[in-house]
Amino acid sequence: MPEKTKTVLSRPGMGAILGAKGVTFRVWAPNAEQVYLTGTFNDWSKDSTPLAKDNNGCWSAEIPQAKAGDEYRYLIHGPKGPVSRIDPYARKVTGSTGNGVIYDPKAFDWGKDSFKIATGNELVIYELHIGTFNVKEKGRPGTFESAAEKLPYLRELGINAVEVMPVVEFPGDFSWGYNPSHPFAVESIYGGPDAFKSFVKVAHEQGIAVIVDVVYNHFGPGDLDLWQFDGWSQNDKGGIYFYNDHRAFTPWGDTRPDYGREEVRQYLRNNVMMWFEEYCADGLRWDMIAYIKSIDGSDDNPSSAIPEGWSLMQWINDEIRKLYPGKISIGESMKNNSWVIKDVGAGGAGFNAQWDAGFVHPVRQAVILRDDKLRDLGAVSKAIEHRYDLDVFRRIIYTESHDEVANGRARVPEEIWPGKVDSWFSKKRSTLAGALVLTSPGIPMIFEGQELLEDRWFQDKEPIDWARVQDEHGIFKMYRDLIALRRNLPGTTRGLCGQNTHVYHFNDAAKIIAFHRWDKSGPADSVVVVVNMINQNCDDYLIGFPRAGLWKTRFNSDSYKYGPNFANHPTPDLQTQEEKADGLPCSGKISIGPYTVVIFSQDK
Repeated sequence: MPEKTKTVLSRPGMGAILGAKGVTFRVWAPNAEQVYLTGTFNDWSKDSTPLAKDNNGCWSAEIPQAKAGDEYRYLIHGPKGPVSRIDPYARKVTGSTGNGVIYDPKAFDWGKDSFKIATGNELVIYELHIGTFNVKEKGRPGTFESAAEKLPYLRELGINAVEVMPVVEFPGDFSWGYNPSHPFAVESIYGGPDAFKSFVKVAHEQGIAVIVDVVYNHFGPGDLDLWQFDGWSQNDKGGIYFYNDHRAFTPWGDTRPDYGREEVRQYLRNNVMMWFEEYCADGLRWDMIAYIKSIDGSDDNPSSAIPEGWSLMQWINDEIRKLYPGKISIGESMKNNSWVIKDVGAGGAGFNAQWDAGFVHPVRQAVILRDDKLRDLGAVSKAIEHRYDLDVFRRIIYTESHDEVANGRARVPEEIWPGKVDSWFSKKRSTLAGALVLTSPGIPMIFEGQELLEDRWFQDKEPIDWARVQDEHGIFKMYRDLIALRRNLPGTTRGLCGQNTHVYHFNDAAKIIAFHRWDKSGPADSVVVVVNMINQNCDDYLIGFPRAGLWKTRFNSDSYKYGPNFANHPTPDLQTQEEKADGLPCSGKISIGPYTVVIFSQDK
C-alpha cells in the first residue's frame, strides 16, 4: 500500500524544504493527474509515495525519513503518460540528467562575513569563466576551488569585483554556461553549491565582490527537465514554464519563459533572490535583457513587445533595491538605452548599470585598424564622454568580454596582428585601449587573461596560460598601475572616480586627444589624460591644463617597465603657464610616445 502523505501548508516554499520532522516536497504541476516522489529514502519506488494536490496546482508531501544528501525525482502522470523529472527548485543535482539532491541552504558556515561591494565609482570588474580560469587537471574544467586559488592574484592586480559567467547546471562538462538546464542548481562539475559558497567567502576575505551572470531570456535548450514538465503543452512547445506560441522563439531555441504566468514570474524572482539570500552574491549581470523585453530584441517594433517581460524586470529590480540595498543589478542590452538604467519610478527597468556597446565597438575598431590615418578620434571621443544624463558609473566599459573575444572575433592583440600578440604593435595598441577603459567614465571591466596579453579567442576548453604571468609581467604591471590610479589608491587621482569628463583637446591630424576628469576639482583631484593614437613621438606639444602649477606624470604606458621593446619616450613632469589653450586657463608643452597614454595630476 502507498504510504500516507499530506500537504504541509505550515512549511512554505517550493522544492525540498528541510525541517525538524523531515523534508517537505512541493512541486508545481497543474496538469498532472498524480505525482509520486521517488528517491533513496523509499528505495526509488515508483508508486509508494504519492503527493497531495492543492487548489493552486501544487503537489506536496512531508517525508519524515528524508534527509539532506538524499537523491530524489518526481514521477508525474500527465496528459501524455508518466514522465520522470528533476525538481525545478533543486539546489543541487548529481548532473544535468541525474537526480536532484536534498540540500540544506542554511548549513554553510559563512563566519563573520559582512562584506559590502564597493560603490560604482570605485569598482573594477574582472570577468572570468570558472571552467577555464585556473585548470588543474588536463581534460577537465576548472573548479570553484581552483578559481579561488587565484583570488589573491586578482587582489594584487587591484580587482575588487569578479563577474563569473553562468554557474548553474548545464549539459556536459564544458560550456560557457548560457544554456542553463537547472536554474537553481549550481554546476556539479565545478563543485556544486557549497564549493561556490566557499569561493564567494574567499573572495570576500580578499576584498573582492562576486557578481553572478544569470540567464532569464531563455532556458536550455539541452537536458531541460522544465520542458513540458507536467506533460502538457500547446503547439508542441515547452509547456507550463514557457510560452507556447510565437513568443517562445529566441535565437537560442523556443525556450523563452512565460513571463506572464504568475508561477513562472515567482520562479524567476525566487531564483534572483536565491543568489543574494543563500550565496551572499553582491550583484547579478542579466544576459541579453532585450530578449526579455521583446520577442526579437528590438525597441521599435510594437508587435514584438513583451509587456510582461518588461514588468518582470521592473518588479525584480525594485525588489532588489528594497531588500538588498547596495547590491548591483547589471543589464546587457548592447543598445545603450536609457530605459535600462532609469529607475522604475521614472519609467525605466531599474538596473544599476548596463554593458555599454557605445564604448567597446568604437574603441576596439580604433586600435585594431592598421592605418593610423583611419583611426576615428571622433568616435573615440564620443565613447569616452558618452553618458545617459545620469550617473556616469551606470555603464560598464570594456574592450574584451566573452562575447567580444569569440563569435568570430579574437582578443584585441590578436586582432591587431594575428599570430603576433607579442609584437610591439599588438602590445602598444591593445594596452592603449586598456588604458582608455581604466581612465574613461564608467565602471571598467577586463576579461580573464587580458592583463597577460592572452591570445586567440575564448573557448570553453582553452584554459588561461598562467605561464604568461612571467612572460608578460610588464603588461600585468601596467594594468596593476592603471587600476591603482583608477581606484585612487595613491590618493592623487580622485578625478578618475568623479562624475565629470571633458574631452577638451582634439587633433585629428596628429591623432591626439586629451580629456579632463574630476570629482570636485582641485589638486589631487583633477586628472588630465593624453592619448596618442599614431605611430610617432610627439614632442613640445601644447595642450591646455585646468590650473597652474606642477603637474606630475603619474603614468606613461610607453615606459620600459611595461615592455623591454617600448620606446620609453619620456614624459616629464611639467610646470604649466598661465596662458590659455583649448579653452582652459593654463597650458604646457608635453612629450608623448607612439600609441601611448599619459596621465597627469597634481599633489595636494
